[in-house]
Amino acid sequence: MPTKETRIEPVVKPGDLAAALAIREVVFIEEQAVPQDIERDDQDETAYHVLAVQGGHAIGTGRLVATQTPPEGEQGRWGRIGRMAVLESSRKSGVGRQILAALEVHARELGLAGIVLHAQVMSKGFYEREGYEPFGAIFEEAGMPHVKMSKKL
Repeated sequence: MPTKETRIEPVVKPGDLAAALAIREVVFIEEQAVPQDIERDDQDETAYHVLAVQGGHAIGTGRLVATQTPPEGEQGRWGRIGRMAVLESSRKSGVGRQILAALEVHARELGLAGIVLHAQVMSKGFYEREGYEPFGAIFEEAGMPHVKMSKKL
């Protein structure tokens, strides 16, 4: 379980976004060899981002883009969660669940009907335990197998 001092905070200052991008750089660009031009995109400036902060240090991040085409057969406004990353030293501690829950709370506040995400196949079980269901075929994104997943809110 995460320590009691882990807080999930919205990104509000430029320094907060820099911390989120630094975590993503370590996890995606350095650890997983995702090219920077794929990892960074124009949605970073308009997305809702959160930081997991523990002992004054940012240890994880994720973002919500509030416009997403709903899965086939679904109605309403959907969002997309992505760029979820937790530093290696803090993985398996529940921080990822806290980040995901905070993004879902914000999606509900926006009145979104559901969430879509592209999960790395190795992370599929994590999202299934949080109520997400896979749909469609496995596909490659950033050189890794992914699966689309969704959850109604």
